[in-house]
Amino acid sequence: MSKLETLTLDLLLDMETAFIDGNRLKTDIINRFPLLKKFLFYIYSLLLIDNPSSLPSNEDIMRTFVDFNDYEITSRVDYFSMNKKSQCLIYTNPYRKTHYYRITNNFSGGLFKYVEKISLFDERPFEHEFFIRLAKSFPLLRRLELSNMTPQNNKKSQEANNDNRRFETIEYPHMTELSLVSIHDDYLEQFLDHTKTCLANNIKLYIFYENLQTGTRNFTNDATRINCGRLEYLYLFNVRNYSKPCSAYFPNLKAVYY
Repeated sequence: MSKLETLTLDLLLDMETAFIDGNRLKTDIINRFPLLKKFLFYIYSLLLIDNPSSLPSNEDIMRTFVDFNDYEITSRVDYFSMNKKSQCLIYTNPYRKTHYYRITNNFSGGLFKYVEKISLFDERPFEHEFFIRLAKSFPLLRRLELSNMTPQNNKKSQEANNDNRRFETIEYPHMTELSLVSIHDDYLEQFLDHTKTCLANNIKLYIFYENLQTGTRNFTNDATRINCGRLEYLYLFNVRNYSKPCSAYFPNLKAVYY
């Protein structure tokens, strides 16, 4: 092992006291393998934390990589106050993985030309501008999973001010799977309202039945009709009183699973 020249790490770790950072990698990896020439990593550290003031900032994490002169490193630190959890992602560039998980509002953008699957989670709302940034960053996106129970602020502000300005329509030309299983209804509107999002054909949608009913106004909402017409498969959760969706509202639907 001491003669190791190439190493790639892809890790998701539950930590007890601290995130994995540059100091830890230098001690445990760099110093132990003096012949190491190529070191690629993608490491998530998850940590329970009671005191957010003790959480290192993104700048703190980046300072621990000061001796990694031959590497371009990206880090992202997030703290979730409701469930008192935190996460730190560190990875080497260029990014060549086909997935990018647990994206939050701290995502700064960039071009990830190999990524086909992403998951989104935050306790803060994802606004329309955030999804514009996502679509530009992941041009080959095929599967998107979203988890966010917080309503969008910009939508509420527009409604309160009777602001009818149109959003920039976002396109996901390669998307085939969309999971909206743990969401506020605003995010169903974000993806199914054709003035906000243009979905491709042949979509598989995973969603709670109640969210689908509410967001489509019991399958009568004209704003969501066009994108619902592009769905091929529905995977419905928490179904109590199921009634078959109107075929006119879902003209291309091949199957419903619940």
